Amino acid sequence: MSTTPDNETQPPEGGNAEASILRQPRAVWAVAFAAVIAFMGIGLVDPILPAITADLHASPAQSMLLFTSYLFITGGMMFFTSFVSSRIGAKTTLLIGLILIVAFSAMAGFSGSVDQIIGFRAGWGLGNALFISTALSTIVGAASGGAEKAIILYEAALGVGIATGPLLGGLLGGISWRGPFFGTAVLMAIGFIAIVILLPGKNSGSGLHTSPEPIKLSATFRALARPGVAVLGISALLYNFGFFILLAYSPFPVEAAAENMGIENFGAMGLGYVFFGWGMCVAITSVFGAPLLTKRLGRRRGLVVTLVALVVLLFVMAFLVESFVGIIVCVIVAGLILGVLNTVFTESAMEVSDLPRPVASGTYSGVRFIGGAVAPIVAGTVSESISAGAPYFFGAGVVLLAVVVIAIGWKTLRRVDGHIDEAPVDEAYALTGGDS
Repeated sequence: MSTTPDNETQPPEGGNAEASILRQPRAVWAVAFAAVIAFMGIGLVDPILPAITADLHASPAQSMLLFTSYLFITGGMMFFTSFVSSRIGAKTTLLIGLILIVAFSAMAGFSGSVDQIIGFRAGWGLGNALFISTALSTIVGAASGGAEKAIILYEAALGVGIATGPLLGGLLGGISWRGPFFGTAVLMAIGFIAIVILLPGKNSGSGLHTSPEPIKLSATFRALARPGVAVLGISALLYNFGFFILLAYSPFPVEAAAENMGIENFGAMGLGYVFFGWGMCVAITSVFGAPLLTKRLGRRRGLVVTLVALVVLLFVMAFLVESFVGIIVCVIVAGLILGVLNTVFTESAMEVSDLPRPVASGTYSGVRFIGGAVAPIVAGTVSESISAGAPYFFGAGVVLLAVVVIAIGWKTLRRVDGHIDEAPVDEAYALTGGDS
């Protein structure tokens, strides 16, 4: 959404940045709260995967399909969110997304089989795609103190959500594996009510509902014909395979290592703390680590260096899979690498072509989520048929292919190093596949 209030162009005076960040309209806080809950959904099920496997008599491979269905639908919808929201408006898109999340997360909590949860997680992914892709433009349009301060709030919501999702999953999962699903439904229902009441309506004069120019349905698909977009999309797909090997598979070896150490009652709460540490590392390096790296190395070299670091870490994890301390340390350290890669990849996607940012972002996001959707299927299969460390070997090999793709397409990515310092609003749109 491109229209913003007049006060957005007037930065705070006299270094009063802190006050301007906190003194926001209620509509901003309503959307930011709902955004935190939406981002929680990414890692919410991590701590309860072993419990679902045990209670519903499922295999680890079946349980990890909870990620596959969620990510596949989320990624697929990213190709269409800019088309939808440019026609029905931001508030309507937000509310439809929230309704879907509330409904499908509640139904997942009532499920009696893994197959049912897999299906309901797919519906959850649809709602999340609609909501996340629109939340940023709404916050920017409603915030005071300028776009930069609005984006600080939005990135804070993203970081808090990613970090606290596993922790909430652990707390509620300690009661029952159904707890995180019901908890999400309740929190998102509160967010829905808050947005209905606090977000200005069409006749408020706020500018939030000015209709943008409609985006064609085919725009995101035609973008893949651009060489630079294709190279980044393929490499990001391969990288996300490694990302979700870590996120979806790691709860199983961590809990197995805890059992081998004789640690009782580690369970969902223990896994929640582990992935809370992971999420905090992702959030910190997304905001602070990536800008430092790109200023020193540039985006192309920064991608190669951090991808190689991820390859090495995954390779090491394959050998430490039975070490309780070793595997936990590796999971948390991985968050530092993944936070940098998330930001640098998405910034690069915005700079690699002259496409409108909503189109470039939607295309990139849709392609990369495919890698995340495939990873849990592969991890579950190879862990059962080969060994517990095999998924990490596969992840390392696939991420190494991402380095090869970038090397082959090096010249097509020249544009990404042209402007290292990107406007905060553009960076945030890139990070979440948002539309403008």
